[in-house]
Amino acid sequence: MVLPPLVFAGLAGMFLWGMGRDNPEEVPSALIGREAPSVGVETLPGKTQLTDEMLRQPGVKLVNFWASWCPPCRAEHPTLTELSKDIPVYGIDLKDPEANASTFLAEHGDPFHALATDPRGRIAIDWGVTAPPETFIIDGEGRILYRHAGPLVREDYTNRFLPQLEKARAAQ
Repeated sequence: MVLPPLVFAGLAGMFLWGMGRDNPEEVPSALIGREAPSVGVETLPGKTQLTDEMLRQPGVKLVNFWASWCPPCRAEHPTLTELSKDIPVYGIDLKDPEANASTFLAEHGDPFHALATDPRGRIAIDWGVTAPPETFIIDGEGRILYRHAGPLVREDYTNRFLPQLEKARAAQ
């Protein structure tokens, strides 16, 4: 007799807490503040291989998970191109046939300072990526400061991502 009201009260408390979150759509990353996972050892032909050591070099940098088959990745590509003029942007191509990824970069430009490929999706799992595109802000010690799920476009880019990037830059 006491159990149903307790279950109801527990659910009501959980729903109330969920409605008070900053962005209920956002799944928080368990990797914030931790060292970035490995980026693997594969890349596209003719591209600079992204290495774990690159993520530990001084300065703020970005790691972007993308794919040529991903429409939101195509939408954010011009933003990444602009960002790469001011900050190192590293790419991890996710579950993409090599020819498709190479063709995409040849046609649309390559904003990535270095690139890794993740043909089986294992690297993405280690990073906690749910679906491309996802962009991570990494500090000069290789720690993840922020995870942005979704394309870097419009208000989401200016209101959510840019403030986090400026905060990371100010702390360096």
